[in-house]
Amino acid sequence: MPAEEEIKKPEIKKLGIIAGGGGLPEKILCACDKKGIEPFIVGFDGQTDPALLEDRRYILTRLGAGGHIIKTLKAHGIRDLVLVGSIRRPTFSELRPDLRAAAFFAKVGLKALGDDGLLSALRRELENEGFKLHGAHEFAQELLMPAGVLSFVKPRKQDLVNIERGMTVAKTLGALDVGQSVIVQEGIVLGVEGVEGTDELIKRCAAYKREGPGGVLVKCAKPQQDHDLDLPTIGPDTILNASKTGLSGVAVEAGAAILLNVEDVVELANRHKIFVIGIKP
Repeated sequence: MPAEEEIKKPEIKKLGIIAGGGGLPEKILCACDKKGIEPFIVGFDGQTDPALLEDRRYILTRLGAGGHIIKTLKAHGIRDLVLVGSIRRPTFSELRPDLRAAAFFAKVGLKALGDDGLLSALRRELENEGFKLHGAHEFAQELLMPAGVLSFVKPRKQDLVNIERGMTVAKTLGALDVGQSVIVQEGIVLGVEGVEGTDELIKRCAAYKREGPGGVLVKCAKPQQDHDLDLPTIGPDTILNASKTGLSGVAVEAGAAILLNVEDVVELANRHKIFVIGIKP
């Protein structure tokens, strides 16, 4: 089809940002400001950074207030949504679901026990309500992890063996909805990410690391992962924790992960003499 006949995507004028913790929501807000998109934030008690809400249109509520959230978004003319930031999964008693959320969990059932099943069900539910979900990378393409070595330090032969092993293990476990990260040293898996998250995985593995060349943190998307809802993320804290644990480097799936504050990540990696690499599996 000739370029002039290509159908352009409808321009987004308003964007609902379902905001968890961490630095990613702020990046999306900055992208909205640059693109002239009017953001509306849905923040959550004890999860969303209050500073994010300053001088913005928002609601601050609990995770279980599904009916209130949907009604508010529609009242503000929001049809496009992005889900960004980390969410600490509450217990059911902490969730305190309203009637709308309770009906959702009753319909989802055991799917709610796994991240991927829950997110897939959430996507369907929101689309049934007339919303369109977008990935964070649609608004800030530069956030995607690039391929290749970003640091001065390059992985050694043994590091590449660990990375290959880590990718195989992470993808296999990811298919079971277990986690996104593993740490491998000398071909041995020191730890697998659970509910605690990547930073706690790194700290935990400090007790298991052997003498000699440090291990490698390998982080990748699950095979069935919805790239619009839940891409793996690393940032400066990942590099700091990796250096404190004595890891040789960090390998991340290129094009399928978010890299926050790339300049800081590279500066820290160079300072602590560890490598950062984007890998295409």
